[in-house]
Amino acid sequence: MSALGELGKLKTAKSDGKKQNKTAFLFLLPWFIGLVLVTIGPMVASFGLSFTRYNLLSPPKWIGFQNFARMLEDERLWTSLQVTFTYVFVSLPLQLAVALFLAIVLDRGLRGLAFYRSVFYLPSLLGASVAIAILWRQIFGTEGLVNQVLAVFGIEGQGWISSPDTALGTLMILNVWTFGSPMVIFLAGLRQIPTMYYEAADVDGASRRQQLFRITIPLLTPIIFFNAVLQLIGTFQSFTQAYIVSGGTGGPVDSTLFYTLYLYDQGFRSYNMGYASAMAWLLLVIIGVLTVLMFWTSRYWVFYDDQD
Repeated sequence: MSALGELGKLKTAKSDGKKQNKTAFLFLLPWFIGLVLVTIGPMVASFGLSFTRYNLLSPPKWIGFQNFARMLEDERLWTSLQVTFTYVFVSLPLQLAVALFLAIVLDRGLRGLAFYRSVFYLPSLLGASVAIAILWRQIFGTEGLVNQVLAVFGIEGQGWISSPDTALGTLMILNVWTFGSPMVIFLAGLRQIPTMYYEAADVDGASRRQQLFRITIPLLTPIIFFNAVLQLIGTFQSFTQAYIVSGGTGGPVDSTLFYTLYLYDQGFRSYNMGYASAMAWLLLVIIGVLTVLMFWTSRYWVFYDDQD
């Protein structure tokens, strides 16, 4: 009877486990449907369209690798890549530096920490919005706030948005301003560093600067790496800011022609959807290669507390 009882309990446990699995699957089903219909399906479709000539109005026509060959001769595409790489590799390090600096300042136990953390995080939520892009265009316009402040000191301003020398710089400042998300992650990482390291450093007479570069930053390298990868992917996909500030043209003189903006122009203005699909896959490859390089180089500069 004892063996039969144990067998019955085992069957009951298996039955309960199957019911739980079914329940979990039902809750996950909407996500799986969204993954297939919203992510995987369009990706497969765009890959197929990248080998076609498709204008949204007539059926796609297979042309092989002509879209990819066309990229080699497309000067505006290379200009957009140059603008995008400049934007990413200048504004991203500055953004992370500002985020880390403010995280260190807030970690020192300021009063009203929750309030400051919320205020500093707010730009990350609003920075990619149309409203902030419009506001940014007004701030750096000819009659904008920046020129009004300069006028107080007797300095004649200029049209920062309308000048090809400074237009991209204003977008970089906007990207740096959205430091809130990496700052919060840095702050969480700082809270995980054991205080015993700093106590030992104080006993040895280490200065604050030495503690920063010998303890804080080395132990934060996994967080720096995480933020860098996350922000790299997001920054390469920036679109709204350049679209609103330039009026959708990428001007002046293509100085704000982000790759995503040129992709949008090809797909939804020129109706070269096949070429736009090929451009999308090129962007995926670029982001993928850079991400792999970051993971490969991380072995040389990312340090984990449990390493020998």
